[in-house]
Amino acid sequence: MMWRITVSVLLLAVSAMGADWPQFRGPQGTGIAEGSELPSRFGEDVNLFWKRQVPPGHSSPVIAGDRIFLTAHESEKLLVLAMERDTGEVLWIREVPRPRREQFQRTHGPASPSPVTDGENVYAFFGDFGAISFDAAGNERWRHPLGPFVNQNGHGSSPILADGKLLIVCDQQVGSYLIALDPETGKQVWKAERPETTRGYGTAGVFRPPHGRPQVVVPGAYRVLAYDLETGERLWWVNGFAWQLKCVPLFDGETIYINGWEIGGDPGQRQETPSFEEVLANHDTNKDGLLSQDEAPDERLRSAHPWSEADLGGDGTLDERDWYFFAARRAPVNNLVAIRPGDMRGDITKKGVLWRYDKSLPNTPSPLLYRGTIYLVKDGGIFSSVDPSKGEARRVDRLRDAIDKYWASPVAGDGKIFTVSEGCMISTVSPGAHWSVIETSSLEGTCFATPAIVDGRIYLRSLQAMYSFGLQ
Repeated sequence: MMWRITVSVLLLAVSAMGADWPQFRGPQGTGIAEGSELPSRFGEDVNLFWKRQVPPGHSSPVIAGDRIFLTAHESEKLLVLAMERDTGEVLWIREVPRPRREQFQRTHGPASPSPVTDGENVYAFFGDFGAISFDAAGNERWRHPLGPFVNQNGHGSSPILADGKLLIVCDQQVGSYLIALDPETGKQVWKAERPETTRGYGTAGVFRPPHGRPQVVVPGAYRVLAYDLETGERLWWVNGFAWQLKCVPLFDGETIYINGWEIGGDPGQRQETPSFEEVLANHDTNKDGLLSQDEAPDERLRSAHPWSEADLGGDGTLDERDWYFFAARRAPVNNLVAIRPGDMRGDITKKGVLWRYDKSLPNTPSPLLYRGTIYLVKDGGIFSSVDPSKGEARRVDRLRDAIDKYWASPVAGDGKIFTVSEGCMISTVSPGAHWSVIETSSLEGTCFATPAIVDGRIYLRSLQAMYSFGLQ
């Protein structure tokens, strides 16, 4: 059944307080909102202010004053919508053009990137269209088509705003780039090509060193890169990561924390791969300097799915770049990394890394740095506390009654940490090196989105509904 709404005749003005949870994971991507009391228990009838059905989507809510902004999809349509924060009333829904269809798996979809707001306007990015902006009343301000993209799992990187620029990571199998648009007009300010990376889902963050200009830090495939925010110039990079990074970088003074995990990247799982020159010498039967599918050196690579993942250009052959990324996928490095770039430039892998931690790392959820400790949550409900100064684990244990898969990133406020599992089990955790579980709650449905916290309310999205919780 198609989603139907009645648009409110009187649109409420955006509060003068501005954007309270303006982007994915809130202010600067930290996942933290202090200042108000928050509940510990949640349920369909526990500390619930309202629940409203919304069209499905994997993106997380962002909040500006009295409005909640979401992206969604329904019946092949791409949607941007606004809800009234106090009541959950849907104020407007706008359809976005969809000229193409990316491929997706069950845990992903065409509305995975979260929108971003400047306190008045909302900006959304869809891999099947590009970027688009609406004002608080739902009037389109501009559109900037991007793509088409070559990305087997679709896009998951969320746009961010910084210093008068809308920043979007457009990583894909071939032709990755980072683009900066003017938020007022939608016109391109600069574009940084990223040929050294392939598809990924990380969201950029802005690092503001004590001395020097702001830097855009982008978690990418096997490498983290930093760019000058004003010009897009590449500044420095760190190697030794997994494929398909999905995190948001965290910043604490002069230190940056990045997490990355991929299948096969734990110690002892990595596979050795011969060089491209060696493979050509032994398997390039027609001597064209490329590998065709029937020339692939092992039977598994010749099968359909591994071959399609290795053939980044989709031309039926593997060149040296394809082989480089194929070899890298066989030997990813799973780790949480602390980086201190200082004023260094270029490859700072050796001199800029403070420590690497490689135990119990999450696939999708970003780390949380809260009150002097880093927290991680991964599939199986494994929750870890890590010392940010040394990269050493303090406590690694399971969240009781919440042994499940995890896609949402942990958030925090009022001296509590909140995690949400795929099965909508919510763990409220007391922080500290030796953390403890306060409560475990559950909701109906399936949860992928990261909650938002504003003014003593927690806003949580499932694939089926939006919830608003607070102390009654």
